[in-house]
Amino acid sequence: MKPGPKNLITDVAGLKVGNATDHGLRSGVTVVVCDEPATAAVQVLGGAPGTRETDLLEPHNTVQTVDALVLSGGSAFGLDAASGVQAGLREAGRGFAVGPFRVPIVPAAILFDLMNGGDKDWGRYPPYRELGYTALANASRDFETGSVGAGTGALTATFKGGLGSTSSLLDCGFTLGALVAVNALGSATVGNTRHFWSAPFEEAEEFGGLGLPSPFPADARIPRTKMSRRPTGPENTTIAVIATDAILTKAEAKRLAIAAHDGFSRALWPAHTPHDGDLVFALSTGRSGRAPAPEDFVELCAGAASTMARAIARGVHDAQPLPGDVMQSWAAR
Repeated sequence: MKPGPKNLITDVAGLKVGNATDHGLRSGVTVVVCDEPATAAVQVLGGAPGTRETDLLEPHNTVQTVDALVLSGGSAFGLDAASGVQAGLREAGRGFAVGPFRVPIVPAAILFDLMNGGDKDWGRYPPYRELGYTALANASRDFETGSVGAGTGALTATFKGGLGSTSSLLDCGFTLGALVAVNALGSATVGNTRHFWSAPFEEAEEFGGLGLPSPFPADARIPRTKMSRRPTGPENTTIAVIATDAILTKAEAKRLAIAAHDGFSRALWPAHTPHDGDLVFALSTGRSGRAPAPEDFVELCAGAASTMARAIARGVHDAQPLPGDVMQSWAAR
């Protein structure tokens, strides 16, 4: 297993990613656009999710594919971003055919970034619909990570969060990619250090090359959360996409999403809390032209966990220090 040429989710053939960022708002939107409709599924393990159109992703439901996926800041207000993406796709003639009509299928998930110091006095309507439309227009094989898109205003317990992405070329011939907006209640780093919990999976010093701390801090097992700064509610959430070029059924895609949550557990301590809406979408573009054998699917699931763990660390590592930050970035410490 090694990273793809871009070390981004767009190493999976058939995908583009676009960001729209508003630094005054300290929020933004990220969209994953499928060149052709892709098989999709979702798994929610956090206790405070915010979603749109996720029920249709269950294996027993009718619609098999999606046109795009949206990750957004803004809490429930950010769900408007999917409407902007849907509008742009409709203009392009994309969507699920129903008689003479086409309905773009755009599931979405949000994170809570309202209390991060940004100006949220937007008037009657929140800006996320237009941010979604802009993110779609910006979609490309190359995109920025860190304090952009859905990761713009993200925070963790110890450092700023951000948008992270990685990829893996598996020995079985398939490609995996992960994209994640890290806004966890917990921490991506060990104790009071700059070392990432994801360190055992790091490739080519992609998030600093520090490894695990030695000696291991005595207090590392004590969970560090945003609750240590103030009483907190559902002000968090890590939302992500795991993608592959393997041909998967919806049921297999759901299993891949479940496996990718193991990457959350490897990269964040604690994860999947009652105050996180932790969610993973899975996408199968099928561009490899083949379905995995049983032993290949095991490798896909293991790779989904490690690729996601790396992406989470990169989201924190790549966050940029900006004027008015309410938390220190990893890079600034």
